[in-house]
Amino acid sequence: MKNKKSSAPEGEHILSAEFFSQVIDSMPDYSIFSMDNDLKINSWSSGSTQLFQYEVEEILGKDFDIIFTEDDKTKGLPKAEIKKALQDGKAADNRWHIRKDGSKFYVYGLVYPLKGEDGELKGYVKILRDLTERQNAEKYARDVEELSVHKESILFILSHDFRTLLTGITGTAEYLNKNFDKMDKDATKEMLQLLHITSKQQLNLLDYLVEWARIKYASEAFAPVKIDLYTDVKKVFDALNDIAVANKVHLHNNIKKNINVFADSEMLSSILHSLLNNAIKYSHKDGKIVVRAKTKENSIIIEIKDDGIGITKNIKDKLFTPEITTISNTWKKDKEAGIGLILSKGFVEKNGGKIWVESTEGAGSSFYFTLPAKKTK
Repeated sequence: MKNKKSSAPEGEHILSAEFFSQVIDSMPDYSIFSMDNDLKINSWSSGSTQLFQYEVEEILGKDFDIIFTEDDKTKGLPKAEIKKALQDGKAADNRWHIRKDGSKFYVYGLVYPLKGEDGELKGYVKILRDLTERQNAEKYARDVEELSVHKESILFILSHDFRTLLTGITGTAEYLNKNFDKMDKDATKEMLQLLHITSKQQLNLLDYLVEWARIKYASEAFAPVKIDLYTDVKKVFDALNDIAVANKVHLHNNIKKNINVFADSEMLSSILHSLLNNAIKYSHKDGKIVVRAKTKENSIIIEIKDDGIGITKNIKDKLFTPEITTISNTWKKDKEAGIGLILSKGFVEKNGGKIWVESTEGAGSSFYFTLPAKKTK
């Protein structure tokens, strides 16, 4: 039996040692403990020790918020939980909690107020059950479903987009082979240019697919490091300079120097290249694209803003969804764009960030994504 109660005035209503030993300690999958009116822990079951790693002697007298994450404590959730228990007779939640060693686990919890026969509040009891295994199972199921969607999307591209491109290449080559001697120089040159463009499109599409698959199937390649954001954006600007000049689009790197992110370097370059390339393609002549960043808590928010054609709400809602209809239909003028955005979303999330877009049709778009400002666990 792992239970001990702190000294208290005679008649104090806390859970008894006998109750713990006979009932509570027979449920090792549950943590059950009580608190006094000051929210100090005054009884602790063996299941609590098993889940939280604190021995009885270590935990008695401690504030009950010791088991809450720092984020939850900052938000005032421990006190909010007690307030709800007093108002409604109980408070229930699913939440991450913290063990003695700092590791997190997911639990279902209940808090009840303890009252004496006269209705006077004597303290509280908290009951928790570890749901980490179930949470992990649900996450695994979601990951499997997402992988299935990715697989179907890739197969769709291979069977439709690749087939279309290859059909065009094969047909053009066959025509040239049969009619080369009869064709004039200009027509031959035009068809050879078409072959070159189509082949390049197919190669680019294949590169996107390889990178896209790497998100899910080659996680060992993920290598986050400290990156100077201004320098990385400048490198991508240099790589896209010819395209920008050809489209008469002006690129502006407004990121302050010494702003760092912690991310995979190759993935960040791919994100920036994809978003900037799209911004250039959908900008007006003499348009302007601005890249800037700001710090928010432990993240850096990067914005890529253009004053181009903008995006309709219907397209905007589907931009980052890995659906086969999105890939083949959203950007009919440039299929690479749709894949590139899905690829960017995968890379951003792999690095612990989020990506979204704000746009007004005819007035330009702003693509935002976040990355950690420093190394995370």
